[in-house]
Amino acid sequence: MLSIRQVILGFVSFIGIVILALFLLTGWYTVSESEQAALITFGRVDETVTEPGLKFKLPWPIQKAEVLPASTNSLRVGYETTEDGEVAEYNDEAKMITGDENILFVDLVVQWRITDPEQYLFNADDPENILYQASSASLRGVIGNSEVDDVLTDQRAEIEGTVLESLTALLEDYQIGITVLDVKLQNVELPTDEVRKAFTAVTDAREERLTKINEANKYRNQQINEAEGEKDAIISRAEGQRAERIERARGEAARFNALYDEYINNPDVTRQRLVLETLQDVLPDTELYIIDSQQDTVNYLPIRPLERQAGEAAVRDKDNNNNQENDQSDDNGGENSGR
Repeated sequence: MLSIRQVILGFVSFIGIVILALFLLTGWYTVSESEQAALITFGRVDETVTEPGLKFKLPWPIQKAEVLPASTNSLRVGYETTEDGEVAEYNDEAKMITGDENILFVDLVVQWRITDPEQYLFNADDPENILYQASSASLRGVIGNSEVDDVLTDQRAEIEGTVLESLTALLEDYQIGITVLDVKLQNVELPTDEVRKAFTAVTDAREERLTKINEANKYRNQQINEAEGEKDAIISRAEGQRAERIERARGEAARFNALYDEYINNPDVTRQRLVLETLQDVLPDTELYIIDSQQDTVNYLPIRPLERQAGEAAVRDKDNNNNQENDQSDDNGGENSGR
């Protein structure tokens, strides 16, 4: 028969083997680079582990580690995709009514991340479903307050920003440990081909309008730049002419002052010189005469005719000399022939 001591030792050994087995099975866990772990002690999160590697903890049921993704996740609202990433079909969540009572198929992609593991694990049974419903509600609220033209054309960025603000406010109220990083509208389509073609024509017309506006702005800017350049050139020329006239005026003033000084020293000579210079400037092609008013017989002496007469006399003397030389050469030739 077994003694009481043997029974106690066997029980303690069994307990030790169980504890060792639990430690070997549940006393360690692994965290990768794209994961984070919440270390739970008796149902409460004591620590959040973000560094990757092999980690150790107390065995179950004392401690438990919940490994959660730390990377960015994507949530699709309103459509389902195939393996190639293309839209397979729209679900009921994609059908929405705009503020001007038009029907659209709108799908959304939500980028989110777990930022509070304790809230994610204990504040909701299905946080991702809550995120899905909150995303759908935010998108419907914004589309319901927008016109169909804005959703289909150039207001998508503003709509995405409004959906992000609304969804962030809802998640702060729900406190499910999820933070939304970004939202993107994927496809916005009309329910029928006829309506789709009509809105396509409207979209093309708006794009052409924007193109014309851009071209007009480009032409206006070009004309403004050319006008600015021409203005600068005119100002530069005016500045040059201004400087030139100022310098010319200074030169004329200096010349007048010098002439005035000469006039003070000898007024008669300066006066006569000025008269002669003025006549030369005013009548540049006229003939000059020197007039002697003190002689009664010769009142003037024509300079230019005398010059012409002297020139004609010199030409006649030259011709006479040439003729005499020719006559002498003829006489010499006759004597030679007589001999």
